[in-house]
Formats: sequence, structure tokens, C-alpha cells
Amino acid sequence: MEAAAADSSLPWAAQCLGAALFAAALCVAALGVVLTLLRRWPWCSCHVCRAYLTGSWAQDFTNLGDWYAHLLRDSPTGTVHVHVLGCTVTANPANVEYMLRTNFDNFPKGKAFAAVLGDLLGRGIFNVDGHAWRHQRKMASLELGSVAVRSYAFGIVAQEVESRLLPVLAAAADAGAVVDLQDVFRRFAFDTICKISFGLDPCCLELEMPVSRLADAFDAATRLCAMRGAAASPLLWKAKRLLNVGSERELREAIALVDELAAAMILERRKLGVAGSHDLLSRFMASAGDDAHEVDDKYLRDIVVSFLLAGRDTVSSALTTLFMLLSKNPAVAAAMRSEAGGGDGDGSTTPPLTYEHLKRLHYTHAVLYENMRLFPPVQFDSKFCAGPDVLPDGTYVAGGTRVTYHPYAMGRMPRIWGADHGAFRPDRWLTGPGGTFVPESLYRYPVFQAGLRVCLGKELAVTEMKAVAVAVVRAFDVEVVGDSGAAACAPKFVSGLTASISGGLPVRIRRVVR
Repeated sequence: MEAAAADSSLPWAAQCLGAALFAAALCVAALGVVLTLLRRWPWCSCHVCRAYLTGSWAQDFTNLGDWYAHLLRDSPTGTVHVHVLGCTVTANPANVEYMLRTNFDNFPKGKAFAAVLGDLLGRGIFNVDGHAWRHQRKMASLELGSVAVRSYAFGIVAQEVESRLLPVLAAAADAGAVVDLQDVFRRFAFDTICKISFGLDPCCLELEMPVSRLADAFDAATRLCAMRGAAASPLLWKAKRLLNVGSERELREAIALVDELAAAMILERRKLGVAGSHDLLSRFMASAGDDAHEVDDKYLRDIVVSFLLAGRDTVSSALTTLFMLLSKNPAVAAAMRSEAGGGDGDGSTTPPLTYEHLKRLHYTHAVLYENMRLFPPVQFDSKFCAGPDVLPDGTYVAGGTRVTYHPYAMGRMPRIWGADHGAFRPDRWLTGPGGTFVPESLYRYPVFQAGLRVCLGKELAVTEMKAVAVAVVRAFDVEVVGDSGAAACAPKFVSGLTASISGGLPVRIRRVVR
């Protein structure tokens, strides 16, 4: 019996031993995390790091970008270090050129950046370096540079403006209703990019304003990915992802929905066939079919997400801040209306909305660029320094350091734009013969990036924005209402990969009396 009792107690003893070993393993793992934090966390008590960690900057500035602009204006070199982020931030055009052109290979996106956005962007063009980036950029350049694609895209934009955007605004004007113009432009841009990129119509911009599961999930995913990038240490969000809690659980659910709907979109595109289709996804699928690159659904999914990020949020962001500024500057809106409406110079005719007509609108072009100088859709962009380097302004950058150039801050630098850098003055761009538009160096104005990574869809995006701006200004006056900062052209932005105004842009629409 004693032997039997001993035998029956063995499993219990084994369980106790197993539990003890498991507890010991947890303790060792926890100790490892603590030691890693102590070793890698860049503890710093300087005023910049202290303000960032405590959030005390918010006592004097509406947005984090405004605080960075303040720091960079006060810096003799236009460059500052945020040690707790392991980041160097610059608004110096010489440094921007060095990163994006002169020493391009030493400033890739980097593995750390890819980790932050990898769950959402995968191996898409905005999240890769090296061969994968060059391959996708070459394909995108061929397609976006095609006259057929540009013509196809402009036809869709013009149709969406006439058949959806203007009727929605007209209905709001006739009803005397207040509408969220940011939401309207996001719906417009989402429908437009889906038709241009995938040949599919999600029908988001209807009078009933239907809910889009894909658009909502994409919004959540981009917002939560941006929160990762703002964390003082990647260990924080990685631990939450491992435990599947909090924001990381929400992100996982949002990305799962994006994946599901992107897969359905790809399947539908395959069913419809790609031969003879002009949408970008079909052209990618057709051209890649003759390439050695394997075109599987995961690769196509990453392309779908990249197209959505490039064509939806950036355009809607720029249009939202544009009409915020026009509401405060009615004389600029009137000048745009005069230029756009008077094809013969007398304002008595209304020319059709054509690509050729839009190209002649130099003042409107200047207004768009001035808007994006003050409110760039992508407020900052980061690279990682692969090896130790010295920037042109003398700043030493250690290998593995994140280096961020800040278009939002650069638009507020007196050394770049003069003493009136804070003023909305479109004519600063009209310095060519006869008051024609003259672009600034992309390294001083990196709204569309610059150098080897300059935005391939720049011309398409600007044309879309001009088409919307001209059509709306011709027909309506837009007045921002409420007591938010946007009414005073001092909006508060929410965290995200692109600029989005907190609380939207409530406006009242009125028809233009002719």
C-alpha cells in the first residue's frame, strides 16, 4: 500500500515541480525585460525629453507638430535630438537632401520602421527597401506614367465630382444643414481611389452616407500604427501585441478586417478579369504576370493597402485644410473662382472641367501648394541611419538612429519662408513671367518627399485636388462653423499616419449667387 501511495503521489509532485519551473521561467523572462529596458532605454532628463515624456508641451502647443516647429526654429541648425525616442528631428533642407539623395543608401526605411507598420502595410512599397522597393517602384512608375492611366483616372475624378460630390454638397446647401466636410472628402477620395486602383466602387459618397467597414477598419489601423511609432520604446507595444491586449488587440482586429475585405476585392478583380482593364491593380497583375516576381494574394493585398494609404488619406487631408483656409480667406476663394470661371478672362463663361483647363490655373495651383506648405498631409517622415554619419549641418548621427525630417515644421521656418512664414499667401508661389507658378525645391518643400523616393502619384493627386477645388469653389461658398480651432485655422490633429482634424470640419454650404 505504501508503494501504491508513493506511486499515486508522483504525478502531484511532478505538477508542483513543473509549476515551480514555469514560475522560475517567468521570473527570468521578466528580469530579462527589465534588464533590456535598463540597458536600451535612453534615460534622459533634458528639457526636450522631459516635456515629451510628461506631455507638458501640450500646455503651450495645440499639436505635437507645433512643439517640434518651435524647437526647430530655436535650434541654430534646425535640428534637435529627442533622446528618449532615439530620434534626430530636422527641418534643415540641406539635411533633407543629404538623406533623400546624396547619401540615400545610408538612410533606408529600416527594420524598425518596417516593424511598426509591417502588420498593416506588409511588404508594400511604403514599407520596404532594397530590391523589393525598386521592383515595386519601377512597376508603379511605368503604370502611373502612362497617358492611358492618367486619362482613365481623370475621367473617374471628373465623374465622381459631378455625379456624387456636387449633389451631396447641393443637398446640404438646400437643407441648410451642417456637414462634416472632412468626412465628405474622405468618402469622395475613398470611392475615387477604389475605382482608379481596383476598378471597384464602394459607393461611400451617397446622399445616405453609408458606413464602409473597410474604410473604418483602415482608419483604426492607421491610427493605432501611428501610436506604435510615438511610443517611447518599441518594447511597450511589442509586449501588448504578445499579450494581445489594449490597442494591439484592437489593431489586430482592424487588420483582420482589412485583410478580409482586401481578399474579397482581389477575388472580385480576378473574377472580372484583368485583360483590357485600366485600373492599377489589374495592370499590376497583368504586367507582373510576365515577371519572375511571384504574384500571390499576399503580395496583391499589400499593394491594395498601399494604394489606399497613398490615394485616400493624403488627398482628403489636403482638401479638408484647403477649405478650412478658404473659409477664413474669402478673397482667395473669390480669386480662384474668377480664374476658374473665366476661360476667356472675363468671368462670363464656365469652361468645362478638363485636364487642359486645370493646367492653366496657376493661381489655384499656388493656393494648393500654399495650403500644403502650412498643412502637409504627411507631417513628418522617418528614415533610419544604417551606419554612423554626419549631416551637412554638423549633426552626428549614430548608426541605428531614427532620423525624421518634418515638412509641417519646415513650412513654419522663417529661414526658409521668411518673416511671414505663418501667413497664408498664395502669391509667394507666383514669381514666374506674368505671375505664373514657380515650384520650390523639393528639399525645402518635401510634401511629396524628394530625391529617389519622390511621390510617383504627385501629378495625379494635385490634378484631383484641383478638380475638386475648382468645382466646389465655382458652385459654393464654404463656411466653417462652431468654436473649434479649425474655425480659426488652428486645428487640433489626431494621431495618425496622415493629418486628420480632431472632430472633423463642420461647415455650412451656400450656393454661389451668379
